[in-house]
Amino acid sequence: MLVLVVYYLVCRVCTLRVEEEREGGEGDGYARLEGWRREGVVRCGRALARAMLFVFGFYWIPEHDCRFADAEDGHADQSKEMERPGAIVSNHVSYVDILYHMSASFPSFVAKRSVARSPLVGLISKCLGCIFVQRESKTSDFKGVSGAVTERIQRAHQQKNAPMMLLFPEGTTTNGDYLLPFKTGAFIAKAPVQPVILRYPYRRFNPAWESMSGARHVFLLLCQFVNYLEVIHLPVYYPSEQEKNDPKLYANNVRKLMAVEGNLFLLDLGLAEKRVYHAALNGNSLPRVLHQKDD
Repeated sequence: MLVLVVYYLVCRVCTLRVEEEREGGEGDGYARLEGWRREGVVRCGRALARAMLFVFGFYWIPEHDCRFADAEDGHADQSKEMERPGAIVSNHVSYVDILYHMSASFPSFVAKRSVARSPLVGLISKCLGCIFVQRESKTSDFKGVSGAVTERIQRAHQQKNAPMMLLFPEGTTTNGDYLLPFKTGAFIAKAPVQPVILRYPYRRFNPAWESMSGARHVFLLLCQFVNYLEVIHLPVYYPSEQEKNDPKLYANNVRKLMAVEGNLFLLDLGLAEKRVYHAALNGNSLPRVLHQKDD
């Protein structure tokens, strides 16, 4: 807790003169930080995230860089190798995913609007450059959020110093063995993406967070003194012209690649079905859940 307070103070100092501009969108403050302020936020944020992973029992995190045969043979387009990905796309298993990505590259990501109003986490998420959304609403600012994500991805692709976006295209968590259908938000910008696969080997308690309360999950995770996380970095995926013109095709091809390289199963279910599952577990009314729209 003391570490969080210290980081809060660092974020506060670094953002004193970088108030959010309404036309830039919520959470754009970090994306506009420059010089020592941005360096301070990034360095402290990465150190804090790694410290929290250590507290949760993730002492060693092996990372593997996957290289394909055609790239090793030198057949890849040399001009593409210089292009910077605009977004990191990752499978989503637990809240621990965010801690890892913060410790590795400190990207911006999409978060619920309620997070921005939290007293401590709110400022930290703004320093991360989060784009805040209201998941229950599909009419108010959905197009604005989609445009903000696309603009941020394009900016990261074109500007070396701009923070990359982290997106979980499944839209929810799984048990770590499956990949749900990808949403197209990360692929509309037509920019290259960096696929990352996270796996949590376990013997007793599964770190995957999908069906229990957050407090209970944190408690059980802390009771397991050693936890394991394996990371696979796939090569940057450069979309073809056909994929650029068809975001669904682009998303599906990246999903299939991640499933093959990560030994994951493809599952054609989504958030709506997960809500029904949770409603059954909690004894809630199924008809009300069935009428909720999938985000």
